[in-house]
Amino acid sequence: MSSQAPPAEPQRTQENKRALWSWAFYDWANSAFFTIILTFVFAQYFSVSVMQNEVKGTEAWGYIVGISGVLIAVLAPILGAIADQSGRRKPWFIGFTLLCVVSCAMLWTVTPDRDQFWNAALWVGLGTLGAEFAFIFYNSMLPDLASPERTGRWSGWAWGLGYVGGVLSLVVALYGFIEIDASLFNLNRDEAEHVRATFVLVAVWYLVFALPAFIFIPDRPPTGLKLAAATRAGFLQIKQSIVDVRQYKDIVRFLIARMLYTDGLATIFTFGGVYAAGTFNMSPTEVLQFAIALNVTAGLGALAFSWIDDALGGRNTILLSLMGLGSSALGILLVDGTTAFWIWGMTLGIFVGPLQSASRSHLARVAPPHLQTQMFGLFAFSGKATAFAGPLLVGWVTSVTGSQRWGMSTILAFLLIGFVLMLKVPATEVRKDR
Repeated sequence: MSSQAPPAEPQRTQENKRALWSWAFYDWANSAFFTIILTFVFAQYFSVSVMQNEVKGTEAWGYIVGISGVLIAVLAPILGAIADQSGRRKPWFIGFTLLCVVSCAMLWTVTPDRDQFWNAALWVGLGTLGAEFAFIFYNSMLPDLASPERTGRWSGWAWGLGYVGGVLSLVVALYGFIEIDASLFNLNRDEAEHVRATFVLVAVWYLVFALPAFIFIPDRPPTGLKLAAATRAGFLQIKQSIVDVRQYKDIVRFLIARMLYTDGLATIFTFGGVYAAGTFNMSPTEVLQFAIALNVTAGLGALAFSWIDDALGGRNTILLSLMGLGSSALGILLVDGTTAFWIWGMTLGIFVGPLQSASRSHLARVAPPHLQTQMFGLFAFSGKATAFAGPLLVGWVTSVTGSQRWGMSTILAFLLIGFVLMLKVPATEVRKDR
């Protein structure tokens, strides 16, 4: 990278189990944000109680999430490259985690009033940036902590813990604050304090379970570059990576494939509840029960496939997961009864977790050591760059055909194209040395 020599490859030592379990439980920690804030509780509270109009609320929520996604896609590779040049990653990791924690706590101030739009947008936007950016540095730590032959195992265990943590935090939020008749904390329901308290719960949950990662995960040594110099070197690193892109063509092909199958996966989660309610007449409670069950099976799948990942490699586990995911999605589109929908839905969930964890382990195995954080920044980019495509296509096809089934069938195209591209990615060789 120009005159700046790449940071030296870290010396791998025997696995530090305390550091690895601390790393794995960070997935448990930050899952509360994605489950409670971005998916189930705050998103609905924003539309119904703040915007007081579900249509306008959904539109505004889409803008907030969309703008955050664009910023993440643009800035993630840059931040990763700067961190590669500065050496240390934990200050970035801790800083962005604390940004999300503080933002979640500040969501308590978002009262059920339309005038709270900008207050809500500011803190949920900053929280999203904090959580997503922290995850870049978190993911990039895996190759330095786990031996190559156990990378898939630790990635799967962590992803499984994430799903379990998300479900448990949601259960605590629902039955500890939202659903109970008499609050132990004397919260004012007229001001939605029983709902707003769950945002503080996320802040506490995230911070408490992230502390072991802050304390026990070792960091790379600093390179001695100050922030300004590391920033300049980071931009040069990105420029040189573009020039040398042929050297990384297999990683680029993988990231493009991931971009497509992640679009399909994200669209399943975005429209899954809408499809369940519209096609199978499921009530909001039933949809929530289905979502919790789906997360449970996804977590179990991530845990179960973690050994398969280490045996077959990340690329082959991704292909296997895409086959299972596509078959299950097709089954969901063809059935008419609610029972069959549940069976195929739970089957689909089994392959969701392995697809995500194996994608992380694959990149952890193939990323050049001196570009690891930049590569995981590009990993984040691949998950956000075309996130609009799936929902737009589903909406357009549903409008043209007048059928939710035909609209949702477009998801199969994203999964199929991602599968075909992954066939061209070389299998990861699980080695005992690097």
